[in-house]
Amino acid sequence: MDALPLVALIAASAVIAGAARRTPVPAPLLLVTAGLIAAYVPGVPDYTLDPHIVLPLVLPPLLHTAAVDASYLDLRANLRPVAMLSVGYVLFATVAVGYLAYLLVPDLPLTAALVLGAVVAPPDAVAATAIARRLGLPTRITTILQGESLVNDATAITAYKVALAAAVGEGASWAGGIEEFALASIGGIAVGLVLMVPIHWLRTHLNEALLQNTLSLLIPFVAYAAAEQVGASGVLAVVVVALYLGHRSWQVDFATRLQEEAVWKMVAFILESTVFALIGLQLPYVLKDLGGYSVGQVVWYAVGVFIAVVVVRFVWVFPATFLPRGLSKRIRTREPDTNWTAPVIVGWAGMRGVVSLAIAFSIPLTMADGEAFPARNLVLFLTFTTVIGTLVVQGLTLPALIRALKLPGRDLYQETLAEAQAQSEASQAAERRLEELLAQDHNTLPQPLADRLRTVLERRKNSVWERLGAANEVTGESADHMYRRLSKETLDAEREVFVQLRDQRRIDDEMMRTLLRRLDLEEAAGYRDESP
Repeated sequence: MDALPLVALIAASAVIAGAARRTPVPAPLLLVTAGLIAAYVPGVPDYTLDPHIVLPLVLPPLLHTAAVDASYLDLRANLRPVAMLSVGYVLFATVAVGYLAYLLVPDLPLTAALVLGAVVAPPDAVAATAIARRLGLPTRITTILQGESLVNDATAITAYKVALAAAVGEGASWAGGIEEFALASIGGIAVGLVLMVPIHWLRTHLNEALLQNTLSLLIPFVAYAAAEQVGASGVLAVVVVALYLGHRSWQVDFATRLQEEAVWKMVAFILESTVFALIGLQLPYVLKDLGGYSVGQVVWYAVGVFIAVVVVRFVWVFPATFLPRGLSKRIRTREPDTNWTAPVIVGWAGMRGVVSLAIAFSIPLTMADGEAFPARNLVLFLTFTTVIGTLVVQGLTLPALIRALKLPGRDLYQETLAEAQAQSEASQAAERRLEELLAQDHNTLPQPLADRLRTVLERRKNSVWERLGAANEVTGESADHMYRRLSKETLDAEREVFVQLRDQRRIDDEMMRTLLRRLDLEEAAGYRDESP
């Protein structure tokens, strides 16, 4: 592909994703719709979804960003439901959806139907994270969905390899399938465990933020490639390494964290936007060579497979939620109580995405004996319609379903109160340490500077409590919000002076950048995102 079409795709995707933030429509849905329309606009280049690019080059960074932001402690606390969905459900869906497709489509071999089942089994990490981010779901449900989307790709890819081996005539047995699944899962986790400590050590011992962030960008690709090289799951290796690095990110230099967060947000935004646009752009390819089926047939098959995917998820989710709790007192004790609304949300939040399409496009054209792979184009079409159907139908209705069920959202007051209490304890420890340091002869400071340090600590301690206080009658702002706004105004005034001095040639550009960076760091240190 030429550079210009690729740049145009990225730029257009970013513009549409940015515009979606001003609408109630989730960005993934708007991007897919735009891709569907653009696929038939004259002059738009052909964009073929290449699995050799998506799986090793696009999936690792997306998994890395999601896993780094995930909570290792929350995932560990919800390990049972996450495993039930990411492993148990994917294997169940592979068999159940595959068998239903076998019954629905005449002349579709069972092995090829199981390939389809494995392809559409995993809810996509990109889709789940991108849509759930805007829904304000309860924390535990969000953790379960996020944990599922991080691991289920590994299960689905392994199931796909086993089903494909049987479909193309290379032979596959239950014992061989179990062996391959064990190698992929245990091997991927092992590779991640081997890599995570030396990578973290290297991150904490590099002296320059630029080098640390360069390493950060390479980490997901290195973990994925290393695991795949030994026949293990690259997905699991990436997730294990990223969870460890995210859990210990506080040990990395502050400049690295500031740069790293900005860089990875940009990378995730570009990749997510481009990926969803690519999904829509695949329509011409999945419609190719479907001439052997009538319009009525392919529509019936598409609706049937979509319904099967949705129903099978509910068939698994409800028993997996309540049956273990009914059988085990330990589970009832360790896990919070739940009702029917949580599995309804989890069941309906099964959007499929680019991973399913990438796996489907990797289906070979021929089998081991040279014959054409049975109904390959139909499998591609059914995968595409299932991805689009889940994104549009479930993605559009999920917010309304959450509102209708009246799920309790996040308690912002309690979260702010907990933040204030945590900050108070930390500030008290900092104040004690400051007094200890100032009492030492080699730390003697002029009194104004010592008082300034105490003032900064006091300000940090009180800022969160002030957010809980009464709002200004004129502006509606809390004292903390007004403080930060006025602070920004004064910093902006200083910036204008530095630029004027540069323009007057009283200081050079290098000095101006140094002074501006100092202000930027001061503003960043005092900034807190108002949204939870």
